[in-house]
Amino acid sequence: GRGGLRGPRPADPDAADRRSFVAAVLTAAGGVTLATVGQAFTPLKVTDLLAPRRPGDGPQSLPVNRTAAQAGITGTRLAGWRLRVTGPSPYELTYSQLTALPQHSAVLPISCVEGWSQNAHWTGVPLRDLLDRAQAPHDAPVRIVSLERGGNYAVTEMGASYARDPLTLLAVSLGGRPLDHDHGYPARIIAPNRPGVLQTKWVTRIEVLT
Repeated sequence: GRGGLRGPRPADPDAADRRSFVAAVLTAAGGVTLATVGQAFTPLKVTDLLAPRRPGDGPQSLPVNRTAAQAGITGTRLAGWRLRVTGPSPYELTYSQLTALPQHSAVLPISCVEGWSQNAHWTGVPLRDLLDRAQAPHDAPVRIVSLERGGNYAVTEMGASYARDPLTLLAVSLGGRPLDHDHGYPARIIAPNRPGVLQTKWVTRIEVLT
């Protein structure tokens, strides 16, 4: 396989990732303890908020924390979807054009700040291929923009070491099937060693930052 554990990554390019992750952990940490204790202590079963998101549950056997409906993703918003990639040579792709590009697969986890983690088989276009097509500098960070309405992670930034990792994909399928809407159809980011809250769903634009 193409996967594997990676060594330490350069610190500075991905500072935005770490700051976003720390903020998410601090927000979620207080609720996680109370929410999970109900699974072990029957009188607190009413607080068992994470039970619906145990590994294996959810669309395509993978949990979700924010559904398409909660994110304001509707058929109207998906109509005429295009992926827009900025850079020295900007371009856009339809869904058919995106899925016609050379696809790669990787087994990578979704690791949630709520405490669960699950590996899944993802297929899509390596992000670095999309950046090369836009003639993006190899050291350029990128901004990922979602169709999501509101939410703390509708726009995220990704350092060059993540963006250029050969396992970082703009995924279009999960477990051999097109992404469920709740998992980010038509396309989502999946990258190694990246917190789940930063694995942006419903991607509509990739901006090269210079």
